[in-house]
Amino acid sequence: MDAYAMHLAMAALVGASFVAVSAYYMHRKTLTQLLEFAKTVERERDDNSDAGGSSPQHFKKRRSHGRRKGSNGYYIKHGSASLPDVTAISGGGIDGEEKRNGHVLYVEGIPAGLPRLHTLPEVKSAGHVKRPGSFIRSTSPKSPGASASAFDNVEGSDDEDNMIDEDNMIDNSKPDTTYLLMNGNADIKDVLPQHINANVEQMPIPASSMIRSHSVSGDLHGVQPDPIAADILRKEPEQETFARLKISPIAEVPSPDEVDSYIILQECLEMRKRYLFKEAIAPWEKEIISDPSTPKPNPDPFSFTPEGKSDHYFRMQDGVIHVYPNKDSKEDLFPVADATMFFTDLHHILRVVAIGNIRTLCHHRLNLLEQKFNLHLMLNADREFLAQKSAPHRDFYNVRKVDTHVHHSACMNQKHLLRFIKSKLRKEPDEVVIFRDGTYLTLKEVFESLDLTGYDLNVDLLDVHADKSTFHRFDKFNLKYNPCGQSRLREIFLKQDNLIQGRFLGELTKQVFSDLVASKYQMAEYRISIYGRKQSEWDQLASWIVNNELYSENVVWLIQLPRLYNIYKEMGIVTSFQNILDNIFIPLFEVTVDPDSHPQLHVFLKQVVGLDLVDDESKPERRPTKHMPTPAQWTNVFNPAFSYYVYYCYANLYTLNKLRESKGMTTIKFRPHSGEAGDTDHLAATFLTCHNIAHGINLRKSPVLQYLYYLAQIGLAMSPLSNNSLFLDYHRNPFPIIAASVWKLSSCDLCEIARNSVYQSGFSHALKSHWIGKEYYKRGPDGNDIHKTNVPHIRLEFRYTIWRDEMQQVYLGKAVIPKEVD
Repeated sequence: MDAYAMHLAMAALVGASFVAVSAYYMHRKTLTQLLEFAKTVERERDDNSDAGGSSPQHFKKRRSHGRRKGSNGYYIKHGSASLPDVTAISGGGIDGEEKRNGHVLYVEGIPAGLPRLHTLPEVKSAGHVKRPGSFIRSTSPKSPGASASAFDNVEGSDDEDNMIDEDNMIDNSKPDTTYLLMNGNADIKDVLPQHINANVEQMPIPASSMIRSHSVSGDLHGVQPDPIAADILRKEPEQETFARLKISPIAEVPSPDEVDSYIILQECLEMRKRYLFKEAIAPWEKEIISDPSTPKPNPDPFSFTPEGKSDHYFRMQDGVIHVYPNKDSKEDLFPVADATMFFTDLHHILRVVAIGNIRTLCHHRLNLLEQKFNLHLMLNADREFLAQKSAPHRDFYNVRKVDTHVHHSACMNQKHLLRFIKSKLRKEPDEVVIFRDGTYLTLKEVFESLDLTGYDLNVDLLDVHADKSTFHRFDKFNLKYNPCGQSRLREIFLKQDNLIQGRFLGELTKQVFSDLVASKYQMAEYRISIYGRKQSEWDQLASWIVNNELYSENVVWLIQLPRLYNIYKEMGIVTSFQNILDNIFIPLFEVTVDPDSHPQLHVFLKQVVGLDLVDDESKPERRPTKHMPTPAQWTNVFNPAFSYYVYYCYANLYTLNKLRESKGMTTIKFRPHSGEAGDTDHLAATFLTCHNIAHGINLRKSPVLQYLYYLAQIGLAMSPLSNNSLFLDYHRNPFPIIAASVWKLSSCDLCEIARNSVYQSGFSHALKSHWIGKEYYKRGPDGNDIHKTNVPHIRLEFRYTIWRDEMQQVYLGKAVIPKEVD
């Protein structure tokens, strides 16, 4: 080794030795300072104990010493995670420790003078062992209880106001009321100013069991999880507590004017009960679900078993079919309200809607309901979010949700349709697809006649997406169903009654089904049209379904009836409105009485869950009266009013459902489009007759109807996207429930919407039990299963309590609230 290398080695050795010695002395000096500080703390405690406890002034003084100045001039925080736990050194002796001069010295292999590994001392109170991290933490203005993060670590906090050390612990016997409010264990009147007239009742929801969350670990290096989060994660959601609202004064007595208004609202609700079809035996009573596993799929959904013809006899009379036990009997088995009674009751509802004091009362109650919900969110939003976190596996993306308002011709997106058209043009160009102008044309010839090629096609040219040009233009909106603006392309690709018997549409529908199955958690109710031009339409539709084997566990069907009598009358297809009713309902009664007469239709109707009415509601119309002509007498070219359609569809469907129920067959609910535009009498007619409706945005114009719909809990299938393209901009939509990014909806809001979509859909009782809980039909939190819906019991308890109180308010304390839904 040369001299230069030797010199470098010696220099490095000397330098390292110097650094080591310097570090040793600096470390020793620091430890000395810490021990002196600990002695000062111990002396101060002894002085305080001799003085006889801690008065408020003394407590304030001790808080002021949360930061002390050490001998080296630096400030030292109590409880800092970055320094040794000197407060533990000054505690009482425990096993393996001895006390000298008032200080604890550890003798378990730790050299004298070195601090012990940082751990938190246990504090025993009332027979329980608690750690400083579990002490109640006062709420500061920087982190109010209702909105503070539940995962802020107490020990590592740098906020001086929120710092907790051994000198500064709050007595466990005197908890902070603001913290308890957030946990639902104190009354809001204890923390709100006395002039606020509001009461909050803190009550826990009873629990059936408790579980330990796998995410809550033991004592890891003395750092404990936040007590709020740990408490929630350890328990089932049933253990949640929250702030229950009692806004109305306890001794509230309605004025005589309000009593009269409430009595009128009661009459309206009872009137609806007389009209609405209700199954004699509820589905959950006919089929008890004991197996919580996924219902087994139907292996052969299109199998037909001959059932034979019953003795029932039916005939049409004044637009309504009546059913008799046999041909010789005159006993009407299923009587329904006649047209005169219906239109009389409809006008009674319309008069109620126009009464000034009732409008004022309903407007006031609706505003109060909205403010109650806002207050609920302010108090309990964080609790709801933490409750959702406690539900394993579930979030908005993997809870079941049903699209309850989608038309089959628009079930695919525009890119999907474009890909399908290009694929068929490339693979089957020589397929004969249409007969036009006395000539059969192949698919290639059709595109040549349109001067188009597959290369030319794009989404813009396809032009099937509604845009600003369709606003208040229902005619242009309907034209968007024509690809490239060509009706012949619609006939080829989007119709089931065409030259190729709807093969292309069947293949496209199967692709959409496959997408739904792949997503697993998305379901749909597809609306498909029966026009009423001829009775064979039902058999054609059923044949298309069966022959193309269009079945999916994720899909059910609704039949929509376009209100196009005036067009068919001008074309000479029908002579009166009675023809349309015959074409729509007679085949349904025939297949119900004798399934062998329409075997494919009999199989198809097992998948049909609803009947819909569709068309442009904004068209002006004459309001019907009780002296309206019968359907057979309606021979003029004018289209009947919306409520005229509603009654005759309702009356025939009511009788059909009673007949099908008596024979053990599936029933069909009345679920029309209503209230998207036009007069409010549309909503009044559907209030009396329908289970739920599509749209309903005009409820914002009538507080009385809106309040009645709320009291009756009538479901709304809202479509802000469609409304924005047709009648109402996003920002004016009264039901902001689709895009979380637009309306800032929380995860709880979205999951509640998803649960409601399943709840009001037409899927079977077995599937609903699997998707949203075995007892989904019970009101309130008893019918909720957060492990399936991801909706906290807090939200369902709030909804049920507020609705129940509102019903008691309307019925003057005499409302009968069943435990199960109607």
